[in-house]
Amino acid sequence: MENNRNFFITIALSVAILVLWQVFYMNPRIEAQREVARVEQEQTQTQAPQLDGAPTPGAANDVPGQTPAVVPGAGAPQAAATREAAIAASSRVEIDTPRIAGSINLTGGRIDDLILKDYRVTVEPGSDNIELLNPSARPDGYFAEVGFVGNAETGEVPGPSTVWTLEGEQKLTPSTPVKLTFTNDRGLTFTRTIAVDGNYMFTISDSVANAGEAAVSLSGYGRIARIGTPATEGFFILHEGLIGVTGTEGLQEIDYSDLAEKRQIQPGKSEDGWLGITDKYWAVAMVPSGAQPFQPRYAYFDDGGIRYQADYLTDPIVVSPGQAHTLETMVFAGAKETAKIDAYEEERGIRQFDLLIDWGWFYFITKPMFYVIDFLFHALGNFGLAILATTVIVKAIFFPLANKSYKSMANMKKVQPQLLEIRERYADDRMKQQQAMMELYKTEKINPLAGCWPVLIQIPVFFALYKVLYVTIEMRHAPFFGWIKDLSAPDPTSLFNLFGLLPYDVPAFLLIGVWPILMGITMFLQMRMNPTPPDPTQAMIFNWMPVVFTFMLASFPAGLVIYWAWNNLLSITQQGIIMKRQGARIELWDNLIGLFKKKPKPAE
Repeated sequence: MENNRNFFITIALSVAILVLWQVFYMNPRIEAQREVARVEQEQTQTQAPQLDGAPTPGAANDVPGQTPAVVPGAGAPQAAATREAAIAASSRVEIDTPRIAGSINLTGGRIDDLILKDYRVTVEPGSDNIELLNPSARPDGYFAEVGFVGNAETGEVPGPSTVWTLEGEQKLTPSTPVKLTFTNDRGLTFTRTIAVDGNYMFTISDSVANAGEAAVSLSGYGRIARIGTPATEGFFILHEGLIGVTGTEGLQEIDYSDLAEKRQIQPGKSEDGWLGITDKYWAVAMVPSGAQPFQPRYAYFDDGGIRYQADYLTDPIVVSPGQAHTLETMVFAGAKETAKIDAYEEERGIRQFDLLIDWGWFYFITKPMFYVIDFLFHALGNFGLAILATTVIVKAIFFPLANKSYKSMANMKKVQPQLLEIRERYADDRMKQQQAMMELYKTEKINPLAGCWPVLIQIPVFFALYKVLYVTIEMRHAPFFGWIKDLSAPDPTSLFNLFGLLPYDVPAFLLIGVWPILMGITMFLQMRMNPTPPDPTQAMIFNWMPVVFTFMLASFPAGLVIYWAWNNLLSITQQGIIMKRQGARIELWDNLIGLFKKKPKPAE
C-alpha cells in the first residue's frame, strides 16, 4: 500500500509541475510573444512607406533562384490603409465557392485574398469570418504564388510583377475554372488554368508553348510568403510555423524563431511531397508537380520588412520549338479539417499530408481517439456527449485490467492490519520488514503495484484527449450544454464572482469554473475511498491534491475537465462495486465524517 501511495504521489507531483510550468512560465511567455508580434506588425506598417529603394516584400528578390536584375521588382511598397483598399488596388478575378470567398490578383496571378465562410473569429453571433490570405501591401500580407525563372534566351517570364490577361469566365467557382494568358517577345505563350474544388484545394496548370525558333530552358517555382511574425500559441504541444514533407527528410517543422536565426533552411532535392506554413487551425501548403524534381527551401527575409517563405524551384524544363510543356501545382488554403486532409492525401496521392495536423508523438493514440469522438459526435450530435461516451468506451476496453487492479487494491485493504503489524515488529530492520511484506503478498496472492495500472492507463488517454481538444479544428467553438460554448476553451465561469452573479470580472488565474470544481469534488471523493495515509506528509498531500488540481485544470479546455470529472465518477462507481464484492471496507463515509470530527488533543 505504501508503494502505491508513493507512486500516486509521484504521478500527481509530476503532473502538477508540468501544469504549473504551463501556467506560470509558458502562459506569460505566450503573451510576451504575442505582444512582440503585434509590435513588429505595427513597425512594419509604419515603416512601409519609407522603403524607398529597398527590396519589395514579395517581389523578385524573394523568388527562389532569381535576382531582381532578371525580374524587376514592383517598386517600393505602400502600405494600404485597409484590406479593402489593398484589394482594390489591382485587377482581380473573383473566387466564390460554398466554403471560401475572395479573389486572385492578376498581377503575379497570386492567391492573396481568401476568406473562410464557415469559420468566425469568435463564438459571438455576427463575428467576422476568418481572413486567411491578405495582399502583400498589408502588414499581415500572406499569399501563394507560382511562376517561372528564365534567362536571357527566354526573355520575360511570369513572375511577381507579371500582369496576366483574363480570358473567358470572370469568376472562379468549382464548376468554372479561369484561364489566364501571357505572351512575351520571344514567342513563348504561357497559359494558366486555375481550378478549385468545393473545399480548399486549388489546382494551377501552367502550360508553356514555344512558337520561337530555338529551344528554351526555364524552371518553375512556387512560394508561400508571409509578412510579419504572426502571433502563435507558443505551446510545445503544438507546432505553428513552416512545415513540409519532402525528400528523404520526411516531416520538417520549423518555428518562426528558428528560421529567423538560421535565415535559410534547404533540405535535399525531392520528387514529391509538399511544403507551406501552418497555424493552429489553418494552413497554406503547396504540392509541386511530381513530373519534375524540385529543390525545397524555407527562408527568412528582413530587408525592408520581416517575411517568412516556404518555396521550391524545379529542375530546368526544356521546351523545343513548336512544343509545349505543362506543370501542375496544387495549393491547399483553408481549415485543417481531418476528413478533408485525409481525403486529399488518399485521392490525390499527397505523401503524408495528414501530418499537416499536428497529431504529436502519440499519433497512434491521438488520431484513433479523434476518429472515435468524431464518429460519436455524428451519432449523438454533440462533442461533449461524444467525449462522455468515449470515456465509457475507454473504461470498457480496459475494464478487465482495471477490475483486476481494483481487486488487488481491495485485497490490500484487507491485509492492512497485518502490514501495520509487520512494520511495528521490524521497525528497526527495513530489510526484514520488506521480506516479511513480500512474503505476505505472495501468500495472499497480491500484486502491490497492480493499483498503479488505472493511473498509468489514464495518463496517455488524458494527453491524447488533450491533444485532440487542443489541435483539431472540429473541437473549435464546439458547444456542450449551458454556459460551455466552446469545449476547446476553459470554463468561462468563476467561483470568485459567484459564477457571474456579481458584476465584476476576475483575474485569469481565479477563473475557477463550475466544471473544474466538479472535477475537484469527484477527485476528492475518489481519494477518500481509500484509508487516510498514516504518514502526516502523505496525508497532507492527499488532502490538498484535489484543491491544487482544481486550480490547475481550470485553465485547461473545458472538454478535458468534463472528461476527467466523468472519468472520476465512473472510477468511484467501479471501485465501490468491486470493493463491496470483495468484502473490503469502503472508507469513503468514515473519511468524510472524520473531516468534521474534533481531533483529540495530544496528551501532555
